[in-house]
Amino acid sequence: MALPSVVVLPLLIVVAAGVYYIYNVVSQFMSKSIVRNKVVVITDAVSGLGTECARLFHKGGARLILCGSSWDKLESLYDHLTNDSDPRETFAPKLVILDFSDMDSMEDVVAEVVECYGCVDVLICNSSMKMKAPVQSVSLEADRNIMDINYFGPSTLAKGVLPTMISRRSGHIVLVNSIQGRLAVPFRSSYAASKHAVQAFFDCLRAEVEEFGIVVSNISHTFINASDQQPAEESAPKTNTLAAFIASQLTHGVCPSVLANEIMQTVNRKRKEVVLAHPIPRVALYLRSLFPSFLFAVLAAGAKDSVLAEQMQ
Repeated sequence: MALPSVVVLPLLIVVAAGVYYIYNVVSQFMSKSIVRNKVVVITDAVSGLGTECARLFHKGGARLILCGSSWDKLESLYDHLTNDSDPRETFAPKLVILDFSDMDSMEDVVAEVVECYGCVDVLICNSSMKMKAPVQSVSLEADRNIMDINYFGPSTLAKGVLPTMISRRSGHIVLVNSIQGRLAVPFRSSYAASKHAVQAFFDCLRAEVEEFGIVVSNISHTFINASDQQPAEESAPKTNTLAAFIASQLTHGVCPSVLANEIMQTVNRKRKEVVLAHPIPRVALYLRSLFPSFLFAVLAAGAKDSVLAEQMQ
């Protein structure tokens, strides 16, 4: 007996939802099994994203090396992870003080990280420093500081763990970068420059280490929200609607939990390039390649309107 046509569509929706649910469950299970017993380094474990990553990978049975510039915050995260976990299924994390703004300490940090387990399977570079200011107001010292944290730090640490990865012919390096490593917006010159630099470094590294079985992944996202709550939009003069809309989309944040899950899936599937952004930033990327003059004009108009708006306040 044939089903009435009015029942077919709801039935298809239910079946599709069931298949999607099963797919997600299987994917999460596979992700956890992939990272079990793997040595995973998180460079900024005390940030919102780092904490979410630590929780996911710890629950998946990874041997975590949690890095951060605050020992108190690292210990607090350690207690949170170990108190809520089964010691028969998980490993107690190891803690390492890491401050990319202190490049003189990097040699000792690399040695300490490698000595924890003798090798590194997954390196997650999620440390970052943001800056928003007109070009002429940024000092050379500030430029150097943001380059240390966003470029020299991750690249130096990656170089430090490479020998063990090459000798074992396996490993995965994940760069959690910003979409401004591909597309720069006004008043973020130093930040965008550092993100462009680290993007280029890891793109080159990917090609050079592929023959050794090492995977290099880059996740380009918009700004990370401090929490999973979407920030309230600020009221501001909208003198250029198109420019303001594009700028708001380029700086629209992504939730730490969503990004952490994306990192887990990237490690699981060994994806090399991920763009986690809304449609407008994606379109802007295409405009940058196909119609650069149009995009430059829009961004310049937005920058001019921002300056005028500040002068009127």
